[in-house]
Order: sequence, then C-alpha cells, then structure tokens
Amino acid sequence: MNKIRTEIEEIINRETKAWDTQDVDLLMTIFHHDMVWPWPKTPQSHDPIDWVLEWGRYDYSRWRNGWLKLFNTHDLDHNDRKIRKIEISKEGDGAFAVVDIDTLWIDKEGNKNHWKGRVCKIYSKVGNEWKIIMQTGVLEY
Repeated sequence: MNKIRTEIEEIINRETKAWDTQDVDLLMTIFHHDMVWPWPKTPQSHDPIDWVLEWGRYDYSRWRNGWLKLFNTHDLDHNDRKIRKIEISKEGDGAFAVVDIDTLWIDKEGNKNHWKGRVCKIYSKVGNEWKIIMQTGVLEY
C-alpha cells in the first residue's frame, strides 16, 4: 500500500505543479475519461442539492480550452495545498485523497477567484496509472 500511497501523492503533486506553472498539458494528464466534477455554489454549500456541473463529463478539448481560458485571463497569486488523508481500497484499485487548498486567481481587473477549503479527490486505477475520476468542489469545514 505504500507504493500506491506514493503514486497518489505523485498525481496530487503533478496537479499542483500544473496549477503552479499553468501547464494545461500537464493538468490534462490527471483526468480519467469519465471524470465528472460537481461544484458547490459556495464553499458553504455542503448539501449537494445546491451543486452544479459546469462542464459536464470530461471532454479533452472542452476542458483544455476552459483551463487555458483561466490561465490566459488570470494570474495565480498563490496555490497552497496540503494532503490531509489518503484512503486506498483493499483491492488497491481505488483511492481518495482529502486535500486542503488555498488557491487565489486574480483577473486583469483585479477580481479574485478564490478556491479555499477542502476537496475530496477520487482516483481509479486505469491500466498501470492512476486517474482522477471525480472531485468535489471546494468546501469550507
């Protein structure tokens, strides 16, 4: 299980590096082709009745263009992430990670897009690599 834990940490760190460097191609390497990413309307929207789907099921072009738009219109002020927990299935083919994030994007007019709180990243083993298949949006606890 230590090997799997290291692999999950690597994908989390790869994602963090992609945000830090605004490397959309690196970011695209983490997503499972069935990924769905629900977002709470606010960081206090713990009840999923209030969640939305911004981009639907993973689509390489749509998601890549969406992240490029963010990178091209915003500067990254900071991106602090801390892994709080990694849980691995007894079969070693599924895992989730709880990560606290504090990521601040600022657009050209000074408007802030602050991702601050806790997320749950859910991973599936695909062949010999891990892919994120679902993640909750950022919630404050």
